[in-house]
Amino acid sequence: MSWLYLGIAVIFEIAVGIAAGKAQGFTKLWWTIGTLVSGAIATFFLSLALLTFDVGVGYALWTSLAGVGIVMIGALFLSQRLTWKKLLGIAIVIAGVVGLNLAGTV
Repeated sequence: MSWLYLGIAVIFEIAVGIAAGKAQGFTKLWWTIGTLVSGAIATFFLSLALLTFDVGVGYALWTSLAGVGIVMIGALFLSQRLTWKKLLGIAIVIAGVVGLNLAGTV
């Protein structure tokens, strides 16, 4: 169940990143509200996942998976360039996530 909670937290953290970018420094009301609500939901589900995960490992998984998700959504839907350097960074992050899991995090 902790993986499900972490997955939900990641999805809402991706929503935070997208909404924060659209909020333009919190000058757009509905995007600002979306940022804050998504952040609260993401943090809530992260806290549920952390009942099982070590705090450092759970937080690292949450932020890294959300970061990769935001980059991929930016490339697929927001016309942002996906360079070889970004792809290399994503590969390194994924390797780190795999390494954390192989270390026996749950």
